Amino acid sequence: MPTPAPTPEFAIAFRDTMLDGFAREMETTKRVMAAIPEDKRDYRPDPNARSAWELAWHMANSDIQFLDGIADLKFIMGGRPEEEKPQTIAALVAWYDQNFKRASERVRALSGEHLTTPIDFAGVFNLPAAMYLGFLNNHSIHHRGELCTHLRPMGSKCPSVYGGSYDEPFQRAGATTNAA
Repeated sequence: MPTPAPTPEFAIAFRDTMLDGFAREMETTKRVMAAIPEDKRDYRPDPNARSAWELAWHMANSDIQFLDGIADLKFIMGGRPEEEKPQTIAALVAWYDQNFKRASERVRALSGEHLTTPIDFAGVFNLPAAMYLGFLNNHSIHHRGELCTHLRPMGSKCPSVYGGSYDEPFQRAGATTNAA
């Protein structure tokens, strides 16, 4: 039996929940991206792996393309002209922040009917527009974890993501530490 299509009311609630959560995830993702040392951004753990820079750009660009694709009811996933790409880690983080806010507001303004309209994704999926927000979230978190594994070998510190990390241990509110 096929899965019933979401109602417009469900799609709006799902959209709002996903965008609120994704905004929090994006703040963490920006911290992970900002931890990439500029002079080591070409580091890759394996010749077949993306470099830290390639991975960070892929995450930022894909997130924006997914959000814009949902708003446009059409996915155009591809490269941007070189002159549109940030050239430094700091510029990438700023680009991601600015464009995420712009693109997520476009999605937040959509009607329930728009959000329930199916969108083809490369002939692989044909989901209601709102459902791609879950895919977007999972894709971004997956690559953020991948990028975290690049940080220490580059001589950087891994920010806290879900709770503490070795470099940023979890602290309860009001707790103090003797760590230097």
